[in-house]
Amino acid sequence: MRRFTPLPVAALSVSRSLPRLLSLALLASVSLAFLTLPATAVHAASAPCKPGSGVKLRGKDLTSAALPYTMRCADLTGAKLDGVDLTAKDLTGAILRKASLKEADLGQARLDYADLRGADFSEADLGQMQAKQANLRGAILADADAVQAEFPHSDLTGAVLTRAVLTQANLTDAKLVDADLKDATLGQVKGRTADFTRAKLSEAKFGQAHLEHAVLRDADLSEAEFTQADLDGADFHGANVDKASFIQADDVDLTGATGTPTNLPDDAVAPGAVAEEEPADDATPAWGRDVPQNTVRPKGPSPALLLVIVSGLGLSLTLILWGVAHRRKERFVAEMAVARHAAEEDVTRFGEEIDALDFEMKINQVSGPTHEWRAALDAYEAAKQALHVAQTPYDLQAAAVAVGRGRQALHVVRSRLSATGGTH
Repeated sequence: MRRFTPLPVAALSVSRSLPRLLSLALLASVSLAFLTLPATAVHAASAPCKPGSGVKLRGKDLTSAALPYTMRCADLTGAKLDGVDLTAKDLTGAILRKASLKEADLGQARLDYADLRGADFSEADLGQMQAKQANLRGAILADADAVQAEFPHSDLTGAVLTRAVLTQANLTDAKLVDADLKDATLGQVKGRTADFTRAKLSEAKFGQAHLEHAVLRDADLSEAEFTQADLDGADFHGANVDKASFIQADDVDLTGATGTPTNLPDDAVAPGAVAEEEPADDATPAWGRDVPQNTVRPKGPSPALLLVIVSGLGLSLTLILWGVAHRRKERFVAEMAVARHAAEEDVTRFGEEIDALDFEMKINQVSGPTHEWRAALDAYEAAKQALHVAQTPYDLQAAAVAVGRGRQALHVVRSRLSATGGTH
């Protein structure tokens, strides 16, 4: 650029473009600085706000308080929220470290990026709760109902999830190192690349679970159930699979595992399996070696032997086709059983929600909006009828739709009761 500085027109052009050049340089430096940030700084930058920068409720007893809908980044460290209705509340980025939320209702609540270390969610309703990239190290979720809850990329190291129901929950890339999931229900769970290293998973139920490339090293899987689970690339090195069941599971490779599993598929790799050795390159089969010219060579197979071979092949093909059809039928029956069980649990929980709200209104001598209340009751009856007539997993969707419609009606009833206090 030096050769252009003596020219007035060029100097004017440079002066006009200088702000743009400075802006580009600033943008490049900021981008480079962001790319060189440590992982923790990038994670903090992706959070919606600074944790704890919201409302200050540290150590408060909020069991009878009317909480606002939005409590983003609130400081609720050590707060008492036992039995509190937090349905659909926005707690994104909130600090709930060592908070008590026993039997609380967090259905559809948002806790993305939240600090939940040591929080107690015992027997809480966490259905469809969203906790993406949340910190749940040492949290207690014993007996919690977390159907369809979202925990992708979250840290549940050392968390206690004994007997928790995690049907259809999302644990993609979640960290559950040393977690306690004894007797937990993880049917149809999404656990791709999840880390269960040293986790306690005895008697856990993984029916139709997606555990592709999950890490189960040194985990206790004794008497666990993996019916129709997808285990492609899952790492079982050092895991205890004694009496674990793998009915119709896909891509079972138990290399390095210990114990004696049951119901292994025919193509599974059992613990302690040794690969067959291939013959050496210079090994010549006996039938291919040179033989003296005066040696009498055996004649070809007789027609009778050929007939026997062809008949055997036909019978084998028939048995294979029958086996494929039989396995398909078994697979359908198993899928229907899992889907029906999940649907029945959902309808049962919905009925319990109706009973709980009805009891609450009777105790407080209030009544909700008649139209919505009747809609919730009708939806419950429709869901039960759909369960009764369902013959396929697709038919069960009618029950799920009815339950969803009923829960929306219940939500309207709760909202109006909270807003008006009910009508005597």
